[in-house]
Amino acid sequence: MKDLINKLSLIFRIPAVDYQRDNLAFVTVEKVNAIDMLTHLKNIEGFSHLVLISCVDWIEDDKFQLTYFLNNPVKKIDLAVRTMISRENAEMVSCHNLWRHVETYQRELREMYGIDFPGSPGVNDNFILEGWDQIPPMRREFDTMKYSEENFVFRDGRSTNDPAKYMMDKLYPNSPLNFQATEDEK
Repeated sequence: MKDLINKLSLIFRIPAVDYQRDNLAFVTVEKVNAIDMLTHLKNIEGFSHLVLISCVDWIEDDKFQLTYFLNNPVKKIDLAVRTMISRENAEMVSCHNLWRHVETYQRELREMYGIDFPGSPGVNDNFILEGWDQIPPMRREFDTMKYSEENFVFRDGRSTNDPAKYMMDKLYPNSPLNFQATEDEK
């Protein structure tokens, strides 16, 4: 893995590398280099499988972190490529021409975080949240509690039992170890 990262460092500026295991590393690249690196990894280095794309909302820094998880099935190694994009007018170049299923991840990121991938097929089609017209629900400023209170009817919660006490009551209802003081006995 370190040889691969060294090789990539000669081609791309990699400000950060995080080695998780012998066969898994995370590299960070600038947004302008991300798609070029993904293309290189697929076409030259044999990372033929895009496992998934994830997003982290760094609201304090006004950034989204996109992470592309790739797999090289021949060498049995995984590499994650991270890049930061602005939260304001969030936009990233699409890589749907590299892996067809990227379209699905990009549609989800568009709907859940508001990140646009111009030119990606179907990116503006409804995915999960048909008719949603509010702030994307995975953004950290989305108030889940407020949304729930405004849109759902309140229901009393269920009672919770201590599992050990519950089993003692069920299995040994007359045991002296299972004695509970009544209000009069307290």
